[in-house]
Amino acid sequence: MAFLKILYNNFEEYLCSLFVGVMILCLMIQVILRITIGSSLAWTEELSRYSFLWAVYVGAALAVKRGGQVRITAQFTPMSVQVRLFFRFVADIIWICFNIFIALQSWEVIKEGLYYPEMSPTLGVVKAWVEMIIPVSFVLMSWRIIEQYYTHWRKGTLSSMVRYEEEIA
Repeated sequence: MAFLKILYNNFEEYLCSLFVGVMILCLMIQVILRITIGSSLAWTEELSRYSFLWAVYVGAALAVKRGGQVRITAQFTPMSVQVRLFFRFVADIIWICFNIFIALQSWEVIKEGLYYPEMSPTLGVVKAWVEMIIPVSFVLMSWRIIEQYYTHWRKGTLSSMVRYEEEIA
């Protein structure tokens, strides 16, 4: 059970590390082969591109999990903590709705890509499977937003989510 908890708590970190590692390995192979034999393997370029794409989308979910996404909060500084929390909640609800909208729209495109598969030129994988990261990452971002609220609510620290002046000091 402890293993599953560690995996859940570090899921995005592990995936980002894996995808960035694969990308770096593929690019190293390309550079070494171009220097030594003057040519490279086509599949390494494609795999590094797909790894980069997956690392970016999983990294976006990781930023949300860590609270590292961009938020403009200066306009809320003079307001009370309760008002700040209300505006943060409203903004996050809008963000979750946007995420779900993007996930549903991208899922429709992916379903079409699975029905009429387009194969990648060198790896031979269906591109819709590569693009599956888009709806998955937007759902994962929404999950991590909801998880933040739940965790802070359980600890009784919801107000700490909007105490910006304490983060600076």
